[in-house]
Amino acid sequence: MYLHLGQETVVDSKDIIGIYDMDTSTVSKWSREFLKNAEKEGRVVNVSFELPKSFIVCREKKDGKETEIVYISPLSSQTLLRRTQSKQLIT
Repeated sequence: MYLHLGQETVVDSKDIIGIYDMDTSTVSKWSREFLKNAEKEGRVVNVSFELPKSFIVCREKKDGKETEIVYISPLSSQTLLRRTQSKQLIT
C-alpha cells in the first residue's frame, strides 16, 4: 500500500523508516546534521514549495544498493501517521 505525502508524491508504506515533525525534530543536532548530509548527497525530495511540516525517511534501492531518501512534506507528521493507522493508504 502507498502513503500520499502531498502534491503527486506517494511512497510504498513498507519502505518508510520514519515520519518526523519538522519543528520538534530539527531541534536536535543529529537531525539537522542528517538533513544537511542528505541534502548535500542529493537524497532530499521537496514534495511542495509550501511551508514544510514534516520529513519522511524511506528506503530506496538504487544500483543494487539500499540508500535512504528524505521527502520534505507540507503535511503534518500527525496527519501522515493518522493516515497510516487508519488505513487511509492508496492501494
